[in-house]
Amino acid sequence: MTATIPAAHARPALWTPGDWNAYFGFGTNILVNMLVLTGLLRFVLQMPDELVFGRILPAMGLMMALSTGYYAWLAYDLAKRTGRSDVCALPSGISVPHMFIVTFVIMLPIAITTKDPVRGWEAGLAWVFIQSFILMIGGFVAPWVKKVTPRAALLGTLAGVSIAFISMRPAMEMFMTPQIGLICFAVIMASWFGGVRFPGGAPAGLVAIAVGALIAWGSTLFGFSIGGMSLDKLAGSFASFGFSLPIPAVGHVFSGFEFLGVILVTAIPFGVYDLVEAMDNVESAEAAGDHFPTTRVLTADGVVSLIGCLMGNPFINAVYIGHPGWKAMGGRIGYSLATGATVLVLAWFGVIAVLLALVPVVAISPILLYIGMLIGAQAFQTTPTAHAPAIALALTPHLAAWAKVLVDGALGAAGTSAAAVGIDKLAGVGVLYHGLEVMGGGSILTGLTLGAIATFIIDKRFTEASAFAGAGAALTFFGFMHGEKVGFGVTPSVALGYAMVACFLYACARREALAPSPATAAAPAE
Repeated sequence: MTATIPAAHARPALWTPGDWNAYFGFGTNILVNMLVLTGLLRFVLQMPDELVFGRILPAMGLMMALSTGYYAWLAYDLAKRTGRSDVCALPSGISVPHMFIVTFVIMLPIAITTKDPVRGWEAGLAWVFIQSFILMIGGFVAPWVKKVTPRAALLGTLAGVSIAFISMRPAMEMFMTPQIGLICFAVIMASWFGGVRFPGGAPAGLVAIAVGALIAWGSTLFGFSIGGMSLDKLAGSFASFGFSLPIPAVGHVFSGFEFLGVILVTAIPFGVYDLVEAMDNVESAEAAGDHFPTTRVLTADGVVSLIGCLMGNPFINAVYIGHPGWKAMGGRIGYSLATGATVLVLAWFGVIAVLLALVPVVAISPILLYIGMLIGAQAFQTTPTAHAPAIALALTPHLAAWAKVLVDGALGAAGTSAAAVGIDKLAGVGVLYHGLEVMGGGSILTGLTLGAIATFIIDKRFTEASAFAGAGAALTFFGFMHGEKVGFGVTPSVALGYAMVACFLYACARREALAPSPATAAAPAE
């Protein structure tokens, strides 16, 4: 039965008792994401604290406050128009998959190549700038892309990103400090996979972080220093305390367009993924009884992401999955507003720096590994079993891209490069560097295209497979696939290979169409 607002109280309530449950649950989720994001900026990208706490986090806080405020207003408007009191606001925040993509695929390689983390930041801003417009105008394209592309291809290439660029580094960090990493991972696994509940309904992510911090500080107390915690670092973190408002970064955004060729290779396919994800999450909310207009949701994500980007935030906003869960918990309108206000306090007053000095990074790593596992598993769990080989194929370009990043990093640390060492010499010791370079270039689109071709072949839909191979030829010729940047005739030999495959598959389609059906072949001659 749908709850209604009594006539005497025409205005929907901004806060209900159930909002406390949703606030602490969703707020913890957002807090963990902010800790992870700040750790990526400081420890992976090696960005200076004045950039992280003085520019990026304040801009991110503004974006998330605008987002949560807008979706609270959207829920308020729906509740007022329908007279219902059980409308729940859409949850939103930093897009977690994109947080890792823009870090490891865009900002980190450019920061390593230029030896300047600020250039990496600028490239990230340009990436979000493009993504924002894709979100705003792409609502007309996403349904068609979703319709013609097999789910195994869409999720398979995402699984490749999750395994190579999200899961591997946290997994290695866990085993570098197993006294913390493994027990925190066990906490996450036991709750999120095994259904174990902790006292007071405490969220598993918060419990894992608390356990990791307890072990780290306990070891420091006894002189073992597991996890690298120290009172000096904690005291130093208070230097980031203060009030920092977002500062316009328009000049930095357009400086990032120097890397446009590299950015477009991932910005376009992930923009499409954003559209599909947003549509799925709005559809999930509608199934739970709350109908929000998809166009307004997509436009809002694009607008608030653009505002955040122009103020210095290199991470995109997204509607989160999980609306039915927060609604079942009692969340309505207030939890979204309260979360946005909390984020502003954490981001604008530098509180995150203190939290990171209290929590070892390795305690957060299991959460990242879990996210990677979940995204990777989803590709196999939500697609037909017959399509599993296509998903496995879609993974391979990402493994090549990841291996190339490792090789480049190792050679760079030694003060040399693959070109200086010699491609043939590397091949002689089993490192097919040129193969990694070609196969891993534009890995997101490459994985999607290969996955789609394989899926359609498995389903004996050779015409569709031929069309994707033809699209692969065009995308490769212009550098969107199998290339490091967009251009003309980037890898023509690979483009020719795709064109030949397209012709072969079209011939297979014609042969299937002309072949007599089994019933016709078995009919006796008159």
